[in-house]
Amino acid sequence: MTNKNELVKKIKYHFGLNIYESKVYVALLAKNVASVSEIAELSGVPRSRVYDVLEGLEKKGFAMSKLDKPVKYIAVKPEAVIEKMKNNLMREAEERVSLISNIKVTDEYKELELLHKNGITPYDVMDLSSAIKGRQNIYSQMKEMLNNAEKEVVLITGAQALKEKIVFLKPIFENLKKKGVSIKIAASSNSTEGPMSEKESISLSKELGLPVRKVKLNMRMCLVDNKKMLVFLTPFQDEEKDFAVWINSNYLSQGLSAFINPIWRAEK
Repeated sequence: MTNKNELVKKIKYHFGLNIYESKVYVALLAKNVASVSEIAELSGVPRSRVYDVLEGLEKKGFAMSKLDKPVKYIAVKPEAVIEKMKNNLMREAEERVSLISNIKVTDEYKELELLHKNGITPYDVMDLSSAIKGRQNIYSQMKEMLNNAEKEVVLITGAQALKEKIVFLKPIFENLKKKGVSIKIAASSNSTEGPMSEKESISLSKELGLPVRKVKLNMRMCLVDNKKMLVFLTPFQDEEKDFAVWINSNYLSQGLSAFINPIWRAEK
């Protein structure tokens, strides 16, 4: 069984309490119902601080006061605390999403868009490049690139990575097909999995509604309109360690496009 000090540390970490709150809550759980003096003795928190700590725990939903003389406090069971924390987090998340969505209709946002579009000073197209860390950040950039595609999209990736991206790729590709954008997809299994099977290729093609070409090319990249490219520099393993570069360059993109075009001319 976890010793008391370790339990206090874990409660502090998991429930977002400070050290005094954690000690008082553990003491309350041990007694279930206790007076201020009993809580001070059990927790080791100075009695002068226990009142403030209990008031904070009440507001957070960890304790309730019992109308006795002297006043006693009741510990709220951990299950109820977790449910309340979940509800609070969901409500806060919804409020944040609503707030972020509403930013787009503000005058300040329109100014930012205008500033980004026009720029303060002229820039060279080759300056438009950046390094992106973390898979979700890279996928966000990929979504933006794909949504703005006008003529052609080329996606080369691993089979497992493609499966993970289907949830956001499918609706984007459906919209692109309606716009008449050409979409080329190639996939391979990584070196430890061996080549992608015919069954796997057919399954991915069916799910995406587009042909998925089998290739022996161990790389991940996205090329849009022969001018914007996103290239992964790490294998598909640790999500947090994923690293990619985004480049807006007609010269480099057209050169890469010429290099990979034979993939779609070759026989299956």
